[in-house]
Amino acid sequence: MIHFNTVLSIMKNMPKIVLYTFILLFCHGCIAAEDDSQRLRPPATPMMRGHAHNDYLHSRPLFDALDNGFCSVEADIFLVDDALLVAHFLLFVRKDRTLESLYLEPLRERIRRFEGKIFPDAEKFYLWIELKTEAKSTYAVLHKVLEKYADILTRFENDKEVPGAVTVILTGNANLDLIRNEPLRYACVDGGLGMLDSNVSPTLIPVVSLDWMREFSRFKGELPPDQQKKLAEQVLKAHERGRKLRYWNAPDHETFWKILYDADVDFINTDRLELLRQFFEHRNP
Repeated sequence: MIHFNTVLSIMKNMPKIVLYTFILLFCHGCIAAEDDSQRLRPPATPMMRGHAHNDYLHSRPLFDALDNGFCSVEADIFLVDDALLVAHFLLFVRKDRTLESLYLEPLRERIRRFEGKIFPDAEKFYLWIELKTEAKSTYAVLHKVLEKYADILTRFENDKEVPGAVTVILTGNANLDLIRNEPLRYACVDGGLGMLDSNVSPTLIPVVSLDWMREFSRFKGELPPDQQKKLAEQVLKAHERGRKLRYWNAPDHETFWKILYDADVDFINTDRLELLRQFFEHRNP
């Protein structure tokens, strides 16, 4: 766990010009998010394969993704003074930007509005939660928070899935040992490369997330034949074991998205929400 005074101490020791820049950028995003936090627009056409990476960095966390039809969003959390605060870096944490206020409460409100779903035409919605602080202590607090939202979450009773409107996937410092022996849980965990050949239940590890730059050479507009074959093999292995596949640390533009789309990769990672929506609309008019 991190104490808020520690964060303040780090900020005091930063060069003033760097600190002022961080504050201006951060506050701009916060103000925009707070202005629109309670506004719900009519549901967009859902995109099951779009993943809003680092969603909380957008001017309207969660809402920008929902307005563009994303069915998968990702938030990073730090455990600070027993609170789960959403930020990409520790320096950006704010006491009022909690996992509940930015994500869980708005999702519950939307589910009530649309009669039990995030999108009327989509069966699944994924909330990825990246643990940025020590796994065991962070998850202990997170589990208690998720219990409060049991009415909207997919739960797992002795490894049997009971579907809910929102499925939580843990990533970052999370690991299988956190949840493996829980008789009742409200989350699953994404897996690494080893899970492509593992028989671990997909209710525990439903997704494999791989570092593109570690698995493949730098992308230069097309994939060489040997890498096309490797990509196809990884997709096939994941699907044979009932898992979805996602690549991170990957190029974020249309030429690359087309390769993932054609290869049947389940989640296409992006920070460019509107452009990816337009990409999908072009292929699924």
